[in-house]
Order: sequence, then structure tokens, then C-alpha cells
Amino acid sequence: MVGTPKSSLFLLGSCVAAIASVGSIFELASGEPELGRVVTGIILAACIPLTGFFFYAAVRSANSNQ
Repeated sequence: MVGTPKSSLFLLGSCVAAIASVGSIFELASGEPELGRVVTGIILAACIPLTGFFFYAAVRSANSNQ
């Protein structure tokens, strides 16, 4: 698979969103999140679909350049 700058940026976005999702889950499980439950929940709710979208966009971008 050939990586392009565009697909690499999408993959980077997917990784960052996935890390934010996992961090939000751990924060919520710890009992008292630093940013509060509402803000941490919003971050989690936004990052889960973003992870999938960025990963799909990265794969599609890499496949279109083959």
C-alpha cells in the first residue's frame, strides 16, 4: 500500500481520535474526570465516529492512489 500525505494525515487523525476515546473512557471510569463528566462525555461521543471516519478516509485515499 502506498501512503500519500493526505492518507497519512487521515490516519494520524484516526490515531489521535482513538487515543482521545480511550483516554475519555479511562477518565470516566476513574470516578471523577478532570474536565467533568459532561465535557469528557462530549469528547468521547465526538471521537468515536471521528475515528471510524478518518480511518475509512485514509484507506480510501490510499486505495485511490494505487
